[in-house]
Amino acid sequence: MSRLRVESFTISLDGYGAGPDQDLAHPLGVGGTALHGWAMSTRTFQTKLFGNAQGGVTGIDDDFAQRGFRNMGAWILGRNMFGPVRGPWPDESWRGWWGENPVYHVPVFVLTHHARPPLVMEGGTTFHFVTEGPLVALERARAAAGGKDVRLGGGVNTIQQYLRLRLIDEMHIAISPVLLGAGERLFEGINLPALGYICTRHESTPLATHIVLTRR
Repeated sequence: MSRLRVESFTISLDGYGAGPDQDLAHPLGVGGTALHGWAMSTRTFQTKLFGNAQGGVTGIDDDFAQRGFRNMGAWILGRNMFGPVRGPWPDESWRGWWGENPVYHVPVFVLTHHARPPLVMEGGTTFHFVTEGPLVALERARAAAGGKDVRLGGGVNTIQQYLRLRLIDEMHIAISPVLLGAGERLFEGINLPALGYICTRHESTPLATHIVLTRR
Protein backbone atom coordinates (compact mmCIF):
# COMPACT_ATOMS: atom_id res chain seq x y z
CA MET A 1 0.00 0.00 0.00
CA SER A 2 1.17 3.52 -0.70
CA ARG A 3 2.50 5.48 2.25
CA LEU A 4 1.16 8.77 3.60
CA ARG A 5 4.09 11.17 3.99
CA VAL A 6 4.65 14.68 5.26
CA GLU A 7 7.59 16.30 3.50
CA SER A 8 9.45 19.60 3.95
CA PHE A 9 7.00 20.85 6.56
CA THR A 10 8.82 23.60 8.44
CA ILE A 11 8.32 24.76 12.00
CA SER A 12 9.97 27.51 14.04
CA LEU A 13 12.23 26.96 17.04
CA ASP A 14 9.20 27.59 19.24
CA GLY A 15 7.17 24.99 17.38
CA TYR A 16 4.92 27.02 15.09
CA GLY A 17 4.10 25.75 11.61
CA ALA A 18 2.35 29.00 10.66
CA GLY A 19 2.27 32.50 12.01
CA PRO A 20 -0.83 34.31 13.31
CA ASP A 21 -3.47 36.13 11.24
CA GLN A 22 -3.36 34.15 8.01
CA ASP A 23 -4.98 36.01 5.13
CA LEU A 24 -4.47 36.81 1.45
CA ALA A 25 -1.54 39.11 2.25
CA HIS A 26 -0.02 36.64 4.73
CA PRO A 27 -0.86 33.11 3.50
CA LEU A 28 1.52 31.58 6.06
CA GLY A 29 0.53 34.01 8.79
CA VAL A 30 2.49 37.05 9.91
CA GLY A 31 6.17 36.12 9.83
CA GLY A 32 5.48 32.68 8.38
CA THR A 33 7.49 33.15 5.21
CA ALA A 34 10.65 33.39 7.32
CA LEU A 35 10.31 29.68 8.07
CA HIS A 36 11.07 28.65 4.53
CA GLY A 37 14.42 30.26 3.81
CA TRP A 38 16.08 26.84 3.71
CA ALA A 39 13.62 25.54 1.09
CA MET A 40 13.64 28.61 -1.12
CA SER A 41 17.42 28.47 -1.26
CA THR A 42 17.44 24.99 -2.83
CA ARG A 43 17.73 24.13 -6.50
CA THR A 44 14.65 21.91 -6.20
CA PHE A 45 12.37 24.72 -5.08
CA GLN A 46 13.93 27.27 -7.41
CA THR A 47 13.21 24.91 -10.30
CA LYS A 48 9.70 23.85 -9.28
CA LEU A 49 8.45 27.26 -8.13
CA PHE A 50 10.23 29.62 -10.49
CA GLY A 51 11.49 27.49 -13.37
CA ASN A 52 15.05 28.51 -12.49
CA ALA A 53 16.88 25.24 -13.12
CA GLN A 54 20.31 26.86 -12.73
CA GLY A 55 19.54 28.67 -9.49
CA GLY A 56 19.59 27.49 -5.90
CA VAL A 57 22.01 25.40 -3.92
CA THR A 58 22.56 21.67 -3.71
CA GLY A 59 23.57 19.69 -0.64
CA ILE A 60 21.66 18.46 2.40
CA ASP A 61 18.82 21.01 2.23
CA ASP A 62 18.28 20.26 -1.44
CA ASP A 63 18.43 16.50 -0.81
CA PHE A 64 15.54 16.82 1.63
CA ALA A 65 13.61 19.06 -0.76
CA GLN A 66 14.07 16.52 -3.56
CA ARG A 67 12.84 13.57 -1.53
CA GLY A 68 9.50 15.28 -1.05
CA PHE A 69 8.68 14.88 -4.74
CA ARG A 70 9.90 11.30 -5.22
CA ASN A 71 7.29 8.60 -5.81
CA MET A 72 4.35 10.95 -5.18
CA GLY A 73 1.10 10.06 -6.91
CA ALA A 74 -1.31 12.40 -5.11
CA TRP A 75 -1.49 15.13 -2.46
CA ILE A 76 -3.89 15.98 0.38
CA LEU A 77 -4.30 19.60 1.50
CA GLY A 78 -6.35 21.37 4.11
CA ARG A 79 -8.54 24.11 2.78
CA ASN A 80 -6.27 26.86 4.12
CA MET A 81 -3.47 25.46 1.97
CA PHE A 82 -5.66 25.87 -1.10
CA GLY A 83 -6.65 29.45 -0.38
CA PRO A 84 -7.86 32.14 2.03
CA VAL A 85 -11.60 31.83 1.25
CA ARG A 86 -13.66 30.87 4.31
CA GLY A 87 -17.14 29.40 4.60
CA PRO A 88 -19.26 28.48 1.56
CA TRP A 89 -17.57 29.17 -1.77
CA PRO A 90 -19.01 32.49 -3.02
CA ASP A 91 -18.02 31.50 -6.58
CA GLU A 92 -15.28 29.53 -8.34
CA SER A 93 -12.98 32.47 -9.01
CA TRP A 94 -10.32 31.38 -6.47
CA ARG A 95 -8.13 28.79 -8.21
CA GLY A 96 -5.31 28.35 -5.69
CA TRP A 97 -2.08 30.13 -4.82
CA TRP A 98 0.01 28.82 -7.70
CA GLY A 99 -1.58 30.18 -10.87
CA GLU A 100 -2.85 28.05 -13.73
CA ASN A 101 0.03 25.55 -13.59
CA PRO A 102 0.44 24.55 -9.91
CA VAL A 103 3.49 22.73 -8.62
CA TYR A 104 1.69 19.44 -7.88
CA HIS A 105 1.21 17.85 -11.36
CA VAL A 106 -0.87 15.05 -9.79
CA PRO A 107 -4.40 14.85 -8.30
CA VAL A 108 -4.81 16.96 -5.15
CA PHE A 109 -7.55 16.30 -2.59
CA VAL A 110 -8.63 19.34 -0.58
CA LEU A 111 -10.42 18.85 2.74
CA THR A 112 -13.37 21.20 3.06
CA HIS A 113 -16.86 21.41 4.58
CA HIS A 114 -18.27 22.97 1.41
CA ALA A 115 -18.69 21.12 -1.87
CA ARG A 116 -17.18 22.37 -5.09
CA PRO A 117 -16.72 20.73 -8.51
CA PRO A 118 -13.25 19.41 -9.40
CA LEU A 119 -10.91 22.08 -10.71
CA VAL A 120 -8.75 20.99 -13.65
CA MET A 121 -5.50 22.94 -14.00
CA GLU A 122 -2.55 22.84 -16.38
CA GLY A 123 0.31 20.37 -15.98
CA GLY A 124 -1.74 17.43 -14.70
CA THR A 125 -3.05 18.98 -11.47
CA THR A 126 -6.73 18.51 -10.64
CA PHE A 127 -8.09 19.76 -7.32
CA HIS A 128 -10.80 17.51 -5.85
CA PHE A 129 -12.81 18.95 -2.95
CA VAL A 130 -13.62 16.33 -0.31
CA THR A 131 -16.39 16.99 2.20
CA GLU A 132 -16.51 13.50 3.76
CA GLY A 133 -13.46 13.91 6.02
CA PRO A 134 -9.82 12.80 6.22
CA LEU A 135 -10.40 9.05 5.87
CA VAL A 136 -12.31 9.43 2.62
CA ALA A 137 -9.75 11.91 1.32
CA LEU A 138 -6.96 9.41 1.98
CA GLU A 139 -8.90 6.57 0.39
CA ARG A 140 -9.49 8.62 -2.75
CA ALA A 141 -5.92 9.92 -2.85
CA ARG A 142 -4.48 6.40 -2.60
CA ALA A 143 -6.75 5.22 -5.39
CA ALA A 144 -5.62 8.11 -7.58
CA ALA A 145 -1.94 7.60 -6.68
CA GLY A 146 -1.87 4.21 -8.40
CA GLY A 147 0.48 2.59 -5.91
CA LYS A 148 2.70 5.64 -5.39
CA ASP A 149 2.82 7.54 -2.11
CA VAL A 150 0.49 10.32 -1.00
CA ARG A 151 1.95 13.59 0.27
CA LEU A 152 0.12 15.38 3.08
CA GLY A 153 0.84 19.04 2.50
CA GLY A 154 -0.77 20.59 5.57
CA GLY A 155 -1.57 22.90 7.14
CA VAL A 156 -1.09 22.33 10.85
CA ASN A 157 -4.65 21.29 11.69
CA THR A 158 -4.79 18.84 8.80
CA ILE A 159 -1.53 17.16 9.83
CA GLN A 160 -2.80 16.95 13.42
CA GLN A 161 -5.96 15.18 12.27
CA TYR A 162 -3.99 12.50 10.44
CA LEU A 163 -1.47 12.18 13.27
CA ARG A 164 -4.18 11.49 15.83
CA LEU A 165 -5.57 8.81 13.53
CA ARG A 166 -2.05 7.28 13.27
CA LEU A 167 -2.28 7.39 9.48
CA ILE A 168 0.97 9.22 8.70
CA ASP A 169 3.74 6.75 7.94
CA GLU A 170 6.64 9.22 7.84
CA MET A 171 7.24 12.91 8.45
CA HIS A 172 10.13 15.09 7.37
CA ILE A 173 10.05 18.16 9.60
CA ALA A 174 12.49 21.02 9.05
CA ILE A 175 13.16 23.22 12.09
CA SER A 176 14.06 26.73 11.02
CA PRO A 177 16.17 28.95 13.33
CA VAL A 178 13.49 31.62 13.69
CA LEU A 179 11.03 32.49 16.44
CA LEU A 180 7.41 33.35 15.63
CA GLY A 181 5.98 33.76 19.14
CA ALA A 182 2.42 32.96 18.07
CA GLY A 183 0.46 31.05 15.47
CA GLU A 184 -0.28 27.32 15.13
CA ARG A 185 1.96 24.85 16.95
CA LEU A 186 2.35 21.65 14.98
CA PHE A 187 2.62 19.27 17.94
CA GLU A 188 0.26 21.09 20.32
CA GLY A 189 -1.49 18.37 22.36
CA ILE A 190 0.18 15.61 20.33
CA ASN A 191 1.97 12.77 22.16
CA LEU A 192 4.22 11.42 19.41
CA PRO A 193 5.70 8.46 21.36
CA ALA A 194 2.24 7.34 22.43
CA LEU A 195 1.19 7.40 18.79
CA GLY A 196 4.14 5.22 17.86
CA TYR A 197 6.47 7.76 16.24
CA ILE A 198 10.25 7.69 16.64
CA CYS A 199 13.02 9.83 15.21
CA THR A 200 14.86 7.83 12.55
CA ARG A 201 17.06 10.54 11.04
CA HIS A 202 18.34 14.00 11.88
CA GLU A 203 20.76 16.27 10.03
CA SER A 204 21.57 19.94 10.39
CA THR A 205 22.66 22.74 8.07
CA PRO A 206 23.10 26.45 8.74
CA LEU A 207 19.52 27.03 7.57
CA ALA A 208 17.57 24.15 9.18
CA THR A 209 17.61 21.01 11.28
CA HIS A 210 15.96 18.16 9.41
CA ILE A 211 14.11 15.50 11.37
CA VAL A 212 12.49 12.33 10.01
CA LEU A 213 9.81 10.76 12.22
CA THR A 214 8.63 7.26 11.37
CA ARG A 215 5.61 5.35 12.70
CA ARG A 216 6.55 1.97 14.11
